[in-house]
Amino acid sequence: MVRTEISLFLKNEPGELGRLATLMGEAGINIDALTIQDASAYVLELFKARGKSLKRIASAASYNSMRKDSAQFALIRLLAEDGKTNAAIDLLSQHDYTFDIMPVIAVQLDNKPGELARLSSKFGEAGININYVYGSVAGPDAKCLFVFCPEDIDLASKIFTTHKKAQ
Repeated sequence: MVRTEISLFLKNEPGELGRLATLMGEAGINIDALTIQDASAYVLELFKARGKSLKRIASAASYNSMRKDSAQFALIRLLAEDGKTNAAIDLLSQHDYTFDIMPVIAVQLDNKPGELARLSSKFGEAGININYVYGSVAGPDAKCLFVFCPEDIDLASKIFTTHKKAQ
């Protein structure tokens, strides 16, 4: 299903994730999924992608400088619980967080070998590149939650609608 992912930058220092999680928890907003990466890795990937597309907007030296500066930050991607995304966006705005939103595909899969391969292969068959994916499972008998960021969200949502009907 198509969901709204919130991407934000936090200082890359102890306690920042705890403050964010506390803020969300006190507002009654559960976080369904979350991934964290050093923001300098994000800037490097941005530089590489822009170089391949020949749409680089800054020099290599500028990107290297941004990468060094961005190591002080972490890139957080999260899904607020279904139905509370707008409340999470309002909360982050009220507390002056810098963030962006984008549509992603969030799918629950059976926790068994080959499920991720079967489903993610559908992207390749449809010619859709996956920009990134993250997921987790709570235990051997629980469903897995995977979040996909495809280049073509409209086409990808059709694939997942078909997958859901087949289940």
